[in-house]
Amino acid sequence: MVLAGKVQAETLIRAPADKFHEMFWKKPHHISNVSPQNIQKAHLHEGDWGSLGSVIVWNYAIDGNTHVAKEIVEAIDEKNKSITFKVIEGDILKEHRSFKILLQAIPKGEFTLVHWTLEYEKLNKDIPAPLKELGFLVHLSEHIDDHLVQA
Repeated sequence: MVLAGKVQAETLIRAPADKFHEMFWKKPHHISNVSPQNIQKAHLHEGDWGSLGSVIVWNYAIDGNTHVAKEIVEAIDEKNKSITFKVIEGDILKEHRSFKILLQAIPKGEFTLVHWTLEYEKLNKDIPAPLKELGFLVHLSEHIDDHLVQA
């Protein structure tokens, strides 16, 4: 019985890759202003914004249901415009032993390919793959893109 898995999604946006990456790397607390229906709050629990090992607490809503996630910034790759968050507390861990969120913003000419990967280990086989969470991140990417293009 396989409980570990990975789901991935990509979306093409108009904003520059460095600006999109920066929102999650250095300015996650601004995301609630950009997409308040999705992210109600992101606050720094420990460390400094944009620093490896920092802990961020996210209050977010999926399908009208509110959730909380405490995540540690596990990896930052400025050159490849990627960041990895590891969930260390919160609602998602009620169904998962482990949960990581990997984001990469890849320049593609005048556009940016946003690549999301969720790596997880479910507590049991009856728990579905986190497709709602993946869809949420793609949708959030589109809101951030709209904001960055208008700015």
